[in-house]
Formats: sequence, C-alpha cells, structure tokens
Amino acid sequence: MLSNRLLLLTITALAPMLWGTTYLTTTLFLPADRPLLAAFLRALPAGILLLILCRRLPRGEWWWKSWVLGVLNIGAFFALLFIAAYRLPGGVAAIVGGLQPLVVALLASRVLHERMTGRVLVSGAAGAFGVSLIVLQSQARLDAIGILAAVGGTFCMSSGIVLSKKWGQPAPLLATTSWQLIAGGLSLLPVMILLEGIPTTPLTVTNLAGYAYLSVAGTAFAYVAWFHGITRLPASTIAFLGLLSPVVAIVLGWAIAGEQLAPIQIAGIVIVLGSISAVIVARAPKPAGSRRRRSCARGRARNW
Repeated sequence: MLSNRLLLLTITALAPMLWGTTYLTTTLFLPADRPLLAAFLRALPAGILLLILCRRLPRGEWWWKSWVLGVLNIGAFFALLFIAAYRLPGGVAAIVGGLQPLVVALLASRVLHERMTGRVLVSGAAGAFGVSLIVLQSQARLDAIGILAAVGGTFCMSSGIVLSKKWGQPAPLLATTSWQLIAGGLSLLPVMILLEGIPTTPLTVTNLAGYAYLSVAGTAFAYVAWFHGITRLPASTIAFLGLLSPVVAIVLGWAIAGEQLAPIQIAGIVIVLGSISAVIVARAPKPAGSRRRRSCARGRARNW
C-alpha cells in the first residue's frame, strides 16, 4: 500500500516539476514578450491531442462544469499568472503562489470537510517562506495590479483543485483533462488578442520545438498526472506538491543556464522540501496493524 502511494505521489509530483521547466524553456526557445501566446499554444493543442486520443465529449452538466474547471485551472490561471509575472519583478508573484497550500487547505476544510491541522498550517507558512527565499530579490517592488493578479491566480488554481476533487471524474481521465484544456485554451484566445494581438512574425523551428514540448510534456502529460493525483490524494497534499515548481525552476537555472545559486536559495529549497515532506508524512494512511492495536487498546481501556 505504501509503495502504491509513493508511486501515486511521484506521478503527481511530475506535473509541478514539468511546470518548473517552463521558465527555462521560455527563455531558450520561445519568442520574447508573448506569454499569453505561449499559454494559448500550450493549452488548446494539448486538449485537442487528448480529445483525439479519447474521442469522448462531455455530457449534460459536464459541459458547463468542464468550462468552469478549464477557466479556473488553466485559462484564468495562466492569464493572471503571466500578468503578475510581468508586473511583479523579483519573484513576488511566486511568493503569492506559495500561499496556495494554505488557501487550498482552507477551502478544502469548508467544501470537502478535510481536517485542517496545525501541521498543515505551519508547513504552509514554512513553504511560502521557503519560496520567498528562493525567488525574492532585494530590488523587488510591489504593484497593485500585479498583486491582485497574483492573488487572483492563486485563488483560481486553489478553487480549481478543490472543485475538481469535489466534482470527481465522470469519464476517463484523458477525456476530462482534454475538456478542461480546450475550455481553458479557448478562454485564453480573446485575452491574448486583446492584450498581445495576433502574431505577425513567423515562428522559427526553435520556437515550434519549444511550444511542442510545453504542450505535450508540460501540459498534456502534466495535467493528466495532476488530475490523476487530485482524484486520489487529499487536496492539501496536492497543493503542497505544487511548491516543487519554483524548486525545479531555480535548480535548472543553476544547472543549465549557469545562474548562481546563493546559500539563501539553497536554504529555501531545503525548507520547501521539508514542508512538503511534513504534510506527506502527516497525510499518510496508518498501517492496518497500528489501527488494530489502537482499537484493542481502546477496548482494553473500556473493559478496565
């Protein structure tokens, strides 16, 4: 049972780890100043690819539910994330995103009736602090619109996680993931046209390779793994695994792009990994033997 849970955690963790490669891929392969184009070309082609594989459309209420989840998990989240990233230099957007485990824990306690323990609260605060050590720079400045966008993006993704858990999977995983990606991609299209306009310069082979990687690996595969975990793990555990994204991003920047890794950033990585581990251990199911021993102990206590 523990080995199955470890496999499930590993598969789910692949999603934020792949998302952590987005920064380096964007820097090396994609055209500059087109973040919403990147988001659109990540989501819609990935959704169409999965729909071709599963060949199944939503039914009944799942037309509007898929649209809601697609907007929360992908469309609005991507748009707000990129707006925040442009207006909040120094990684402030990532710090607001680091609060997501706490937001998810609060929503899950209200909507899913998951128990919000002290360990989750402390680990969530530690995780956000660790992310701040990883990404925050001394020259960071605040911007009201950027802060609102970052908070909105965090709330969208958190709500998407909780609602995905609450509504479940009415069809095979590939199908429900494709519905959300297509809905998210289509919702991004008018935002991209309004804020960035239609691309006027042709894409290079390098650009196409970058978009293909982000769409197939960083979106199609990653979201299938992510939603697979949502159906089987507590919502708060899922949210903490999302903190792996900035860790992977900073490590790849050091290993591949030659960026310097300061001691304070190493400390942040350790804190983030520690907060994730603390929640995973706390949420681990107790072995059947220990439950039987506790039951017998309670029985003896009552008899005594």
